[in-house]
Amino acid sequence: MEPTTFDNLKALIKYADDLIDGYDTISFDLFDTLFIRRIHDPDMVKPAVARYISSLAASMGIEISWDEVQALRDQYETEQRAETGRKFDDHEARYPDYMHRALAEIFRERMTDDLLEEVTSYELKIEAAMIVPRARLLSWIQKLFSRGKKILIVSDIYLPSHHLKRLLDHFGIMPYVLDVVSSADTFLAKASGRAFPMLADRFGLEKSRWMHIGDNPFSDGLRPAEYGIRALLIADRREKYRKTVARVHTVFSRMRLFWKGRLVQQLMLPLEGENSPKPPLYVEGYNFFAPLIGAFTVGIAEKMREIGIGHVFFFSREGLTFKKFWDRAMPFLAPSSRIPVAHYLYVSRMALAGASCAYQGLSQTKADFAFLPAGNRDMRDLCRVFSLDIEPLRPFMEKFGLRVDDPLSSLHKGWSGEIRYRFVYLLEDKGFQDEVKRQTRPYNDALQRYLEKEHFFEQRDVALVDVGWMGTIQRFLYDAVKHREDKPRFHGYLFAASRGIPYPTEADNTIEGVIYDRDHFDFAASTVMYNRDLFEEAFRAPYPTLQGYRLKEDGFELVFRTTEDATGKAEKSQDRYFAPLQQGIFDAASRFGAAMAIAGFSFEDLKPWARYLLVSKIAFPKAGEVEALKNRAHVDDIHGGHKLSKKQQKSQKHLWDYPISTLKWNPFIRITHYLKKNRPV
Repeated sequence: MEPTTFDNLKALIKYADDLIDGYDTISFDLFDTLFIRRIHDPDMVKPAVARYISSLAASMGIEISWDEVQALRDQYETEQRAETGRKFDDHEARYPDYMHRALAEIFRERMTDDLLEEVTSYELKIEAAMIVPRARLLSWIQKLFSRGKKILIVSDIYLPSHHLKRLLDHFGIMPYVLDVVSSADTFLAKASGRAFPMLADRFGLEKSRWMHIGDNPFSDGLRPAEYGIRALLIADRREKYRKTVARVHTVFSRMRLFWKGRLVQQLMLPLEGENSPKPPLYVEGYNFFAPLIGAFTVGIAEKMREIGIGHVFFFSREGLTFKKFWDRAMPFLAPSSRIPVAHYLYVSRMALAGASCAYQGLSQTKADFAFLPAGNRDMRDLCRVFSLDIEPLRPFMEKFGLRVDDPLSSLHKGWSGEIRYRFVYLLEDKGFQDEVKRQTRPYNDALQRYLEKEHFFEQRDVALVDVGWMGTIQRFLYDAVKHREDKPRFHGYLFAASRGIPYPTEADNTIEGVIYDRDHFDFAASTVMYNRDLFEEAFRAPYPTLQGYRLKEDGFELVFRTTEDATGKAEKSQDRYFAPLQQGIFDAASRFGAAMAIAGFSFEDLKPWARYLLVSKIAFPKAGEVEALKNRAHVDDIHGGHKLSKKQQKSQKHLWDYPISTLKWNPFIRITHYLKKNRPV
């Protein structure tokens, strides 16, 4: 009986369904039949595991490179295959045997069964991330099971059956399967044909009522047919094409740095049942924002590893999204013992502004921050930002001839150098500063209690992660704890650093932009500055902004902004609108981690692709992309309600501020903004 070959699953299943009443048992090959791989070469999993083992060894003080680990694995696997070949027709190997030998050689007296299980679990985790069940076959298997058919999974592979069962169970397939058989258990493989008589004896199968489905013309076609089993082969042209594309990107990535990031995205692509219709914003989150956050995450992890920082604190609402991505991606990139402990801090500029003045006072630089938002104009806005009661401050203002409504921002009509000088003198007045410190001390005391609860002061060095842009939150936090001898050293990492106001770098308080930093010229990456609001909204966690810390007798209370006023409701509406985008980010995180583990790339490898994403999406967006992504209701936690003149508004206009019609019909507007001298860089 000759095997029958099909070029698509639909045709194979239809053909098999017409014959199925004559068969009691259907056996399936596993890899490239029931499962397809995201990678074109299954051996690409092995270097990822070798890197994991090398990192695990480093955590125990053992120096061994990943390629040395790989060489040991290959050596012991080859030796076992040669030994098996002397006793059996098939040159098979068994993963637990040769991996145990390799690990024992590396870890010696530290070798334990738990260590083997940890490495095995990681390898199976990577395998599971790189395989996808074929939706049509899975649906058909469920149908066959409901009709009382016996379902067997048969594979020629080095993984024993109990490992394969873990993979099948991961995808919820085991309840439909009678048993799983691997050549690693018996060293009797399909390739020699020895597996089929063994299966017939073990399960009491009749050859005439047995159908086998696979992809290999020899082991899944010729061999079962020789034994008298009906053999059906799948030779899926579309799947071969997809693998070819993956292979091409792999080859290109070895020749050009640019293609490394492209390969990572290729390995992240949803396949089969994963590839269902999604909202456009979900696709933007998955294909654009997630790779950028992924590169940011890898960059942070590398910098922390280089310095030896063991704890990372994610800041503000955007930081919660970064932390969720970190939690999903990092387990693929390092052993748990080598992954820094991730924390989340409820902080904001508004909450920290007042607390930062309790010991350091209200400096000129801090006051300047209050007037960066165009909506802030006068002393009332300053007091709102720093949580100050203006009434006790009036005597000091009168002393220097300052009125409540005098414009303190040069963006507003009526401002003058004379008013500026009066304001500077006010800030230099000791009585004024003492009153500021008195008013803000309770906020600082509440903050200290919160940070102590979060074990912030128990670390010697901490990484502090925020979206950007000038490091204001870190600046305020440092001022709030600067007086403490047990304060940790601050290592700040921003998604992008605009440095509109220079950061006061000290030995124990540094900051840098990862995707973009104005201190390091990067013309392409600077396009992130086109629309900072977009990144804040895309990354922002859907909870109200933190307004402050309230001191209580038994501790502290976090005070959040109301969501019941018009601004709060508008922000909630914006959060709901961007919910699919954030879901796309989170769904992509684990696939990014797995793809990076397979590829073995560094942050520097990803930077060219990150630049390309930014330029293509932010500097040269399609009009429809701008329409979909442009903010509906952006809330700045320290922004006031004053309006700029039309002239001032026009001077601050950038590409994403133009009407959609202009973006559609003006062919030169994008390149003009990209090349103009005064664009943000």
